[in-house]
Amino acid sequence: MPNAASAANASAMPDFGAALRKLWPRGNSRIAGLVETITATAPAVFDEHEIATPLLIAHVMAQISHECGAGTAVIENLNYSAGRMTQVWPSRFPNASSAAPYAHNPRALANKVYNGRMGNRAGSDDGWDFRGRGAVQTTGRDGYRRLAAATGLDVVTHPDLVNDPAHFLKCGVADFVNCGCLPFAQKDDVRGVTKRLNGGYVGLRDREAWLSRWKRSLGIH
Repeated sequence: MPNAASAANASAMPDFGAALRKLWPRGNSRIAGLVETITATAPAVFDEHEIATPLLIAHVMAQISHECGAGTAVIENLNYSAGRMTQVWPSRFPNASSAAPYAHNPRALANKVYNGRMGNRAGSDDGWDFRGRGAVQTTGRDGYRRLAAATGLDVVTHPDLVNDPAHFLKCGVADFVNCGCLPFAQKDDVRGVTKRLNGGYVGLRDREAWLSRWKRSLGIH
């Protein structure tokens, strides 16, 4: 028998689906059927993690909307020019000549900047295999391992499962919860949510803007 949270979520889903379609107008541009599948899977995913209020849904979806570009940036783009690499990773690429071998070579760049940390093995393809994907840009072998443990999905062997529309929201919400974001979302503390999920405050203004949009769309004033 559905519990009270499940019933609340079920009744809220038509509004959620309408909000998602409105706020993610290009949400299917990278993954076919993503918007419709997120809408269909949302009741079970939100119920599993006791995300039972519009406020919690707004915080979850604000972070997801920022991280994946409202469905348009579901896998990390590592196609950088040499000049841009010196700006993003100045300690690794102090000048353009040091960055040149990795310019517009996403696989080589991923392995250069990500291997040897986040559980990625040196001298392997882990940096590329476990580059950012999905609703909250899960990154690194350790990140995929944690997600596998939380969801039961073998995303370590099959990393692209993170971008399977059937699992997209499930993976994003699992990471949100695992990072300890829910207590801050319950207090409507977007800075706290961002710090837990991001490790800092990168993109805070955009995350705040997304939260305002989601609150309006879900009837929170």
